[in-house]
Amino acid sequence: MAASTKRKTANDTTEKAPKKVKAPAKKKVWEPFDPSLPNNKTFPETFTIPTKPEDSITIASYNVASLRACITKGFNRYVDAEDADIICLQETKLNEPLSTAVNDKVYKYRYWAFDEKKGYAGVAVFSKYKPSSVVRGIPKFEETTRGRVITLHFDDNFVLIACYVPNAGDKLVRLPQRQVFNDHMEKYIRSLQKEGKSVIWTGDLNVAHTANDLAKPETNERSAGFTIEERTDFSKVLDKSTDGDDLPGLIDTWRHFNPDQKGHYTYFSYRFNAREKLMGWRLDYFTVTPDLMDKVVSSEIRHEAWGASDHVPLTLTLKDIKL
Repeated sequence: MAASTKRKTANDTTEKAPKKVKAPAKKKVWEPFDPSLPNNKTFPETFTIPTKPEDSITIASYNVASLRACITKGFNRYVDAEDADIICLQETKLNEPLSTAVNDKVYKYRYWAFDEKKGYAGVAVFSKYKPSSVVRGIPKFEETTRGRVITLHFDDNFVLIACYVPNAGDKLVRLPQRQVFNDHMEKYIRSLQKEGKSVIWTGDLNVAHTANDLAKPETNERSAGFTIEERTDFSKVLDKSTDGDDLPGLIDTWRHFNPDQKGHYTYFSYRFNAREKLMGWRLDYFTVTPDLMDKVVSSEIRHEAWGASDHVPLTLTLKDIKL
């Protein structure tokens, strides 16, 4: 007798194995590149500043994001501790000099530049030494740069360009104006090089030059400060000139000493708990012509000095300079 076979019918109630539900992907948790760095959210009461070598000078640069506000949060504690020979400030947001900004017996030579718009931009330089000449704005482009650039000439030592580069703005609405500024600044620096000047260009240059200069490059390619246009313009200054004069590019001094370092930033947004997470951008620089590099002792970021501004100060120390 033939073996019987079981046939499935419409009423077959045999259970099927349940489908496996795919677990949602775990959100990647941000981890700082260098967790050893300070992530304080208030300005320190005291600072540990390395002793400056003899016969050297220190220049400090600091975007104060409103000088009046920065002073109320401890600006002068940093100034006294650093005891820099020259201090360059950006984004003072002033339209007239502030006589109480620093001790005028220490910093006898104080120079201010203001934007026409009230409470906007503004730069200042305070010096223990008198420069041979001072220029406000970029020559032949003063109208829109007077509140963003101060140049101090120190005879045969160097020319110091203290600068606050314009931000390209939300949705890059000011990127075209930013590129015009970049073009004029490059030409200005090259003109000084053609005169045989040693140049220091410092300040909030408002660009993260490489992917190592910000926490999240992959999501910021069309964000102000990291567009290919801004980075390319900055590279033009750091590369050899292409106009036939064969002028050497300036050197990003901090990156020169820290070629592969990630996670060391000069700006942390007040939003998104960025400071505590050490999630920032390196937007502030000391760049110099190559002839000055043998005089550069150090180029430092004052990581702990956050809280009086959304930026931290940085310093450049030079030896064998007589001002």
